[in-house]
Amino acid sequence: MKLGVFTTLLSNLPLPQALAYFKSLGIEMIEIGCGGYPGDAHAKPKELLGDKAKLAAFQKTIADAGLEISALSCHGNPLHPNKEIAAAFDQSMCETVLLAEALGLHHINTFSGCPGDWEGAKYPNWVTCPWPNDFGEILEWQWKEKLIPYWQEFVAFAKAHGVNKIGLELHPGFCVYNTESLLRLRDAVGEEIGANLDPSHLLWQGMDPVTCIRALGDAIFHFHAKDTKIDPANTALNGVLDNKPYGDERNRSWIFRSVGYGRDAAYWKDIISNLRMAGYDYAVSIEHEDSLMSQNEGLRKAVALLKEVLVTEPTGAMWWV
Repeated sequence: MKLGVFTTLLSNLPLPQALAYFKSLGIEMIEIGCGGYPGDAHAKPKELLGDKAKLAAFQKTIADAGLEISALSCHGNPLHPNKEIAAAFDQSMCETVLLAEALGLHHINTFSGCPGDWEGAKYPNWVTCPWPNDFGEILEWQWKEKLIPYWQEFVAFAKAHGVNKIGLELHPGFCVYNTESLLRLRDAVGEEIGANLDPSHLLWQGMDPVTCIRALGDAIFHFHAKDTKIDPANTALNGVLDNKPYGDERNRSWIFRSVGYGRDAAYWKDIISNLRMAGYDYAVSIEHEDSLMSQNEGLRKAVALLKEVLVTEPTGAMWWV
């Protein structure tokens, strides 16, 4: 496995400066935002695809820094009921696929998307309960009429351009948000659909990342290293479905934390060990969204813990047998 980072953490810095800082910490791989919610501060696909010199300079900048790209990320909602919003996200995703092709990459990360509850809807409708029966009917319509057809078409486009790994982040608010929904879409569309597995979103929903890793196996395409701290008092009072602003740390039921500040090193060692048992030997990409730490401190602490727990060498023969 290789230590990575999602470069959107330093979107405020030019790419060469951000890469130099990441390299100084011992990071080996970078995940680059190419549009959608992560923005495109470090890679504007349309611009790079339209200018061979700029594309070559972009590649040289990364090579000169001694880093590799783990994935291009373009998280968005291409199924948004507002057709203009949906089209913008879809365009960003398609351009990201084309940039991946130009760079010789086979991997992008994004969200599954979430439609509304009928053709005339204005906002997404994330269904989380089976009753009243309206919700089950909405869910069936979303999957049959929107989600599966869209991803069948997008996967065909991606494959035609050499992208055969589409890592969907299991994220609440979108149709794919847990193990079951990821595998359901993968079964319906194809093995090009997999997980960009982020434990932070699983933890507050009550899932165990290790159990999910074991169930997903080779459907894990990419891994985000991000932690979550659940506040037992606030959760006991209000449950985990918390819509307070992320900055209201004192009153929220949970908040995102830098690696090691939600669970200890032993827990992360278990995650890394189970990733290896699942056959995953790729980037462990730090996504730092800890509102209690600066960009610098949160990243440095995550790097320090992950350097301790990452398994990087081939196992070799069982010499003791």
